[in-house]
Amino acid sequence: MKPRSGDRRVFSPGGLALARNLCPRPHDVYGAYISVTVASCQLSAIERFLPVQTILGANGQIGTELAHELHRRFTKDIRLVSRNPRRLHDTDELVTADLMDAEQTAAAVAGSEIAYLTVGLPPDAKLWADQLPVMMENTIAACEKHGAKLVFFDNTYMYPMTGEPQTEQTRFAPVGSKARTRATMATMLLEAMAAGRVEAVICRAPEFYGPGKTQSFTNAMVFDPISAGKKSRVPLRDDTLRTLIWTPDASRAMALIGNTPSAYGQTWHLPCDDDRVTYRGLIELASASWGREIDYSVMKRPAFFVARLFNQGVRELWELLPRYEVDNFFVSDKFKRAFPEFRVTTYAEGVAAIKAD
Repeated sequence: MKPRSGDRRVFSPGGLALARNLCPRPHDVYGAYISVTVASCQLSAIERFLPVQTILGANGQIGTELAHELHRRFTKDIRLVSRNPRRLHDTDELVTADLMDAEQTAAAVAGSEIAYLTVGLPPDAKLWADQLPVMMENTIAACEKHGAKLVFFDNTYMYPMTGEPQTEQTRFAPVGSKARTRATMATMLLEAMAAGRVEAVICRAPEFYGPGKTQSFTNAMVFDPISAGKKSRVPLRDDTLRTLIWTPDASRAMALIGNTPSAYGQTWHLPCDDDRVTYRGLIELASASWGREIDYSVMKRPAFFVARLFNQGVRELWELLPRYEVDNFFVSDKFKRAFPEFRVTTYAEGVAAIKAD
C-alpha cells in the first residue's frame, strides 16, 4: 500500500543500513520505499519508487528553497538530510545524519539518484577549515560508493578580489582562511571528477540577498536593519557595482542544472540580474518599496578595524572587505545561453519581495 500523508518517514543511518541488507544487490534499495523509525529501526512498509534526490544540509535557506523547487518541478521523492531535518512536504523523507561522519553520510546518500551538497556553517573561519573539507570528502566518497550524481553549491570566496569580470574560468586566488577553505573544497571535487570517482557539477553563486532568514552580509547590514526600523550600514563604499544573487533564483537554477544530464562535468555560474546595482541604488530601491527614505551610513575600514575587536561577525567579514572596494562583475552568461527560458529576478523585484515577506 502507499504511505498515507502523516506516515513517519524518518530515517536513521541504521535504518537505511537495514534496508540495504534486505536487498540482495547493491542497487536494489533504489527500488524500495522504506519507512523506518529512528528509535527502533523497524521496517514498516516497502514498495517500488523512483530513486530519490537528496539534499545534504537541507535546513538552510538554499536547501529549503531547493527542496520546494524540486517538489514543484522535478520529483516528489526528496530526502532531506541534516542533524535535525524538518519536513517541508508530506512526501519528504527525513534522515538525521552528521556529515562529519563518513558512515552516516554514506547511509544518507544510499539509494539517491542525485545528492545536492548545500551545507552551510556559521561564518567562522576555524569551523570552516576543520569541518567543510571533511564533509566534502565524505560526500564524494558516499556518491562514489552508491553511484549518485553530486551537485555542489559553491561560492566565490576563492576568486581574486578585483574588479575583473568573474567567469567559470576565473583562476583561484584565495586570500584569507575562509577563501582557502572554499578553494580546497572546490579543488577536491574537481580532482574527484577528473579521476572519474564521481559524476558531479559545481553551481557557483556570488553574495546572496533574499527573503526569510537569508544569511548574508547584505541582508544583515542592509535589509535586516530596514525591516527592524534601524539604520542600515554599507561596507566601505556605496558607489561600487554589486552582483548579488536572489536566493530563490539560486535554488531554482541548481535544481534545473541537477536535472539536466548534459550539465554535469562542469562549473556553472548561477544566474543573476545583469543590471548591476550599487549599494546606494539598492537603498533607493528599498526606499521605493518601503515608501520612506531609508537612512544609511557607509562603514569605513577604520570602523571595521575597531569593531572586529569586539564583534565576531565583523571579524569574519574583515578578510572579505577588499571585495567591497571594487566593482563586482560576476558573469552568468553561460547559464543564460544554455537555459534561455529561465527568468531572473530583478533587483527591484527582489527588494519588493523582501518588503512583502
